[in-house]
Amino acid sequence: MRIKGIILAIIGSIFWGMSGTVAEYLFENHLVTPIWLVGTRLFVAGLLLLCWSRITTGESIFKIWHNKREILTLIAFALLGMLPSQLTYFMAIRYGNAPTATVLQFLGPIFIMGYVTVFNHKLPNLAEIVSVILALAGTFLLVTNGHIDSLALSIAAIAWGIGAGVSQASYTLIPAKLLSIFDDKLIVGWGMLLGSLPLSGFVLSTSAPKVSMITIISIVFIIVFGTMLAYLLYLMSTKYISPSVTGMLSAFEPLTATVLSVAFLGTHLAPVQLLGGLFIVATVFVQTIFNRKN
Repeated sequence: MRIKGIILAIIGSIFWGMSGTVAEYLFENHLVTPIWLVGTRLFVAGLLLLCWSRITTGESIFKIWHNKREILTLIAFALLGMLPSQLTYFMAIRYGNAPTATVLQFLGPIFIMGYVTVFNHKLPNLAEIVSVILALAGTFLLVTNGHIDSLALSIAAIAWGIGAGVSQASYTLIPAKLLSIFDDKLIVGWGMLLGSLPLSGFVLSTSAPKVSMITIISIVFIIVFGTMLAYLLYLMSTKYISPSVTGMLSAFEPLTATVLSVAFLGTHLAPVQLLGGLFIVATVFVQTIFNRKN
């Protein structure tokens, strides 16, 4: 059963990494805009998740709308967590590339650590200090290619990438109490659906992408495989392996995005940048090893 959980987590992470590369292809060829893609993805995937929750639990998808505090938390999750985490990630791909955007998104745990330190008055332990050092060193190498007087990425790509890390932290922190009460598919489904609403005006007023087989396949892949199935497989893996192992296996996401972008889109990453990416991803392994010992 452990092997099954590992395989599920790896496949889910690979799907996420693949969706980033597919999005990079769409943006490079000006087939869709990040805002249109995020709005559409969140809306359709949100509806699918809510249907999935209704079918698997047999409970009303509106039961979360009966408590004022839970409603406010859900709205905060949608507008401060779900929407910005998706938008910043795709904007980082638009102005940079899928590998660097995916790696910079891994800075999320570092911002969570900072939040806990400041608001919970809990000093970081040795593993967390090592993680911060690795993350900072990795980010420096990734964005400068080791040259302190120049940048290997545009300011926009760096800003959106770091924003993706911050948003990922919000995405993780806000819904904690809701997830202990409701079905997670219900929470994420409503989060996606509500998160799509601020972009709905732009999506409806923007001309639909030029219809072609590759565009349709790419968009469907991002919604179904890069969102629905990735989420499903990743969620199923936690039934067979611990969350720490699942988190460690998420390293397959940036690995997949890097391999595919270099192989099929001609994305160039210098060896020093790859080393920086490894430093950032290594923070997950540091945390996992420390948690096992404690």
